[in-house]
Amino acid sequence: FFNKEGDFNNLTAAAYHKKTHLLVTGFASGVFHLHELPDFNLIHSLSISDQRIASISINCTGDWIAFGCSGLGQLLVWEWQSESYVLKQQGHFNSMVSLAYSPDGQYIVTGGEDGKVKVWNTSSSFCFVTFTEHNSGVTAVTFSSTGYVVLSASLDGTVRAFDLHRYRNFRTFTSPRPSQFSCLAVDSSGEIVAAGSQDSFEIFIWSMQSGRLLDVLAGHEGPISSLSFNPMKCVLASASWDKTVKLWDMLDSWRTKETLIINSDVLVVAFRPDGKELAVAALNGQITFWDHENAVQTGSIEGRHDLQMGRKELDKITAKQAAKGKSFTTLCYSADGQSILAGGLSKFVCIYNVKEQILMKKFEISCNHSLDAMEVCEHRSLFLISSPPQDFDFDITSHQEKMTEFGSMALIDEGGGGDMSYRHFKPEIRVTCVRFCPTGRSWAATTTEGLLLYSLDSGLIFDPFELDIDITPSNIHKTLSQKEYTMAIVMAFKLNEKKLIQEVIEAVPSSEVDVVCSSLPDLYVEKLLEFLASAFETSCHLEFYLIWAHKLLMLHGQKLKTR
Repeated sequence: FFNKEGDFNNLTAAAYHKKTHLLVTGFASGVFHLHELPDFNLIHSLSISDQRIASISINCTGDWIAFGCSGLGQLLVWEWQSESYVLKQQGHFNSMVSLAYSPDGQYIVTGGEDGKVKVWNTSSSFCFVTFTEHNSGVTAVTFSSTGYVVLSASLDGTVRAFDLHRYRNFRTFTSPRPSQFSCLAVDSSGEIVAAGSQDSFEIFIWSMQSGRLLDVLAGHEGPISSLSFNPMKCVLASASWDKTVKLWDMLDSWRTKETLIINSDVLVVAFRPDGKELAVAALNGQITFWDHENAVQTGSIEGRHDLQMGRKELDKITAKQAAKGKSFTTLCYSADGQSILAGGLSKFVCIYNVKEQILMKKFEISCNHSLDAMEVCEHRSLFLISSPPQDFDFDITSHQEKMTEFGSMALIDEGGGGDMSYRHFKPEIRVTCVRFCPTGRSWAATTTEGLLLYSLDSGLIFDPFELDIDITPSNIHKTLSQKEYTMAIVMAFKLNEKKLIQEVIEAVPSSEVDVVCSSLPDLYVEKLLEFLASAFETSCHLEFYLIWAHKLLMLHGQKLKTR
């Protein structure tokens, strides 16, 4: 039917809703059609994107239609009867480069290589405003201390300030000669804005109030890689590829107070929240800690091995050899200043204890093997295939299996036939920026996989059910100690805290399970089955939970079926 005009190759996604006889079709041009079957009446047709529609889904009532466009990372939910959007979300087109938390931890701002600055709500995870004023990649973003102003630096030679009350770009800071800005910092008062240049090796200082250029700090002999203001004093730390960190004193008309000599190119610098310590990460993979007042090094962490670099498909050397050239590219202190978060060109983010200088935890941010540099295995064996090749079922997932007698399969372009447009590449896994939430309860990272949030509070949502004044954890424990198991389970479900429910259920002796199941009210049977279903995924008490499930289904199965 669609091929009447000969454009059938454009159809990329379709979905059908049985009850309402709706057929939704999506096309490569970003257009979708809504038809009523079996008469094939066109209800309406609309263009929602300039990229192909990758997937379509219809909700159970048939009112809402969801569209996904993978090219731009778009998600749209459309109500077709009122012809309006229920939801409209879009990620960064290219990778995200930088992020910053607002002072209250409620919002995150991200900057991407697509030149966009996006502000996200941390509780709903939705982006609620996008600024598109930059003409080139954004390299750094930050919030002012008030939390109402977002600043971004870009390779287009501007630093822009955005107002979160009116959603507008109210200040644009530029340098006398166009410079590509690679890093950004705002002092604790929110009055002084500093940006480092990667081509003229200078640091530019502006006034937020007037937008005027106040000073240009020269002295570094390489690109400026990172800037950080001391939260407690008017001191700016600047890191550069010239193997130095310079400390500039604002009150002493921006004179260089100290120059710290690092034995490798410096990639990132960060002050502890109390301003008394400075952390520096360099190209040799070391993180060093400095008492900047006296220019004395107080400690160092060898981080190269913790990055545990994966081997890329086209690498000629092992991951272990490659790790010698690896380093952390982003650092951030925790809110209490006791630990430091570090990430780089690797799938791992490491948390170190600063005082003890030991690795406390390593987070693996992805297990997606369609990204490059995910392989950590060390096999260099070469297969010599003597038996007929069809006996080998090659699963092309790891380096070892990609090795054939002709060398690595990854080096061979398949079906390219010399046509460059057929070549495929894998994005490499990397962490571009990590930041701790000011509340100290969570942290975020911008990665090849998107913006990731890690939190201590994820499971704690207070959602009670038919709660009354007597239901408290201590009363539940009291009921449990009196061996009134059914009552304790009902009370635990009323309070609805997962840990407590688990504790109560696991306190019931297996001999009592039958009795408890038979005396449990119907409403709580369903709740208990839901709980068991999730417990099977994680619990080691498999037989115990199976006894529960078996008894519940034997006793209440018929009732559940009729409902």
